[in-house]
Amino acid sequence: MPRLRWLLLSVLLFAAALPGIAALGLRVYENALVRRTEAEVSAQAAALAAATALLWPGAQPAPVVESPAKEMSRLDPYAAAITTGIDLRSTPILPERPPAQPANAPPDPAALEAARRIAPALAETKAATLASIVLLDREGTMVSGRQIGMSLGRLTEVQTALAGGSLTVMRYNTSYRRGWLLHWLSPATDIRLHHARSIVVNGQVVGVVLVSRSPSALFRGMWEDWGKIMLGVVVILGLLVVVAAVLARAIVVPVERLSAATRALAQGRSASLRAPTLEVREIRSLNADFAAMAEAIERRSRYLRDFAASLSHEFKTPLAGIRGGIELLQDHGETMNKAERARFLSNMEGDATRLARLVSRLMELAQADMARSPGDASGAVAPVLARLADAHSAPAFAVTYTIEPDYPLLAIEEEALETVLATLIENARQAGASALAITTGHRGKFASIALTDNGPGVPEADRVRVFDPFFTSKRDTGGTGLGLPIARALAESRGGSLELGEGGTGACFVLTLPVAD
Repeated sequence: MPRLRWLLLSVLLFAAALPGIAALGLRVYENALVRRTEAEVSAQAAALAAATALLWPGAQPAPVVESPAKEMSRLDPYAAAITTGIDLRSTPILPERPPAQPANAPPDPAALEAARRIAPALAETKAATLASIVLLDREGTMVSGRQIGMSLGRLTEVQTALAGGSLTVMRYNTSYRRGWLLHWLSPATDIRLHHARSIVVNGQVVGVVLVSRSPSALFRGMWEDWGKIMLGVVVILGLLVVVAAVLARAIVVPVERLSAATRALAQGRSASLRAPTLEVREIRSLNADFAAMAEAIERRSRYLRDFAASLSHEFKTPLAGIRGGIELLQDHGETMNKAERARFLSNMEGDATRLARLVSRLMELAQADMARSPGDASGAVAPVLARLADAHSAPAFAVTYTIEPDYPLLAIEEEALETVLATLIENARQAGASALAITTGHRGKFASIALTDNGPGVPEADRVRVFDPFFTSKRDTGGTGLGLPIARALAESRGGSLELGEGGTGACFVLTLPVAD
């Protein structure tokens, strides 16, 4: 199950990477288009240079020689193919091609004748490829086109071709005017490829073919692949929709359900959460915490309702006695003798004393419920048990205890521990026990103290109610039914528990507390 932080980080990284991926994809795509254009202009120039050499006046047919490259091409057609060297990331872009300059000498007549012969092929190639093609003589003077007699011999690519090689360069194309929004997508639209290749006749360089291609080839390539581009856009949008759906199912929907359950809980209605189909750990933990909180609130609400009902019942009886005594004294006080008035006043005093005792015990219960042990609290059991055994032992009630060797300190103050144990000892004495045995146990991070008496025990019907507030079988002797609830509250506020165990014929209470760090 993924964590929410990793899911959000993955989504953010994915969203952050999308522009880079798109830019990289476009960069690779446009670089591929530029290289394809370079290969095309190189192939055109090679074909035109070979054709012009054949039509050159005085050209002798060259013998056909099987070269190793040609032999290899039979096995691998791509081995002898024209290679490309233009790279948008590393190849420098030269300034725009300067205008032709006046030549120092008139054009070569043989070059002019060859240009005349190849002119129909040049025109057909220009129309088909939208390329600019110019033939130059051995001095770099143009022999075709509209500027015959002007020189381009100072260009780097032309000088390389005149030296017997070939070269492709990229130059800025500031004269091109962008008419489509698509033209702004790529920096390759601002360049023009220029390829110069030498014309070799009878083993001598006699001229140059200069071919340049405008950005329209790039746009045409993009237009031809518009389906692939749209497919990429659709795939990206689909991925974003999938990511949004995953986030909605993993985060938004569970949070909305949690919000609705919270409102229901605030309005007093039942709050239940349906587990989402796609969970992250934090959302599952949040749902579990909410369910635990809702259960605790419901349990606390039932406790408060029962507590309020029991409290009103406990207060109603003494208040009714006091009120009845006051009414009797008001109506018949003058006719009563001294003994009768004293009896009624004594009854009223007893009811008032019971009310005071109830209020005092309720305050103790509230303090026990709200109390929290300090983090560094610790208490030793041995001195507490020694004091309690000495204080409560009597000829008719014997208190004995045994402590395990190396028994640890408990995470509770000695005063609170003494209050809990004193309540349990006093309950055993009031229940009619004549002996109480206290034993200890220790397992892991918790330690236990068991108090077992030889009294009549707790009836089976009362076992589930023994810790309920105001439940007591000693009401006629002044019992309030708050001793055990206070003791349990003190134990639970320290991270422990107080339970009624199985003690044979008598009662057995087991106090469990965490061990001090």
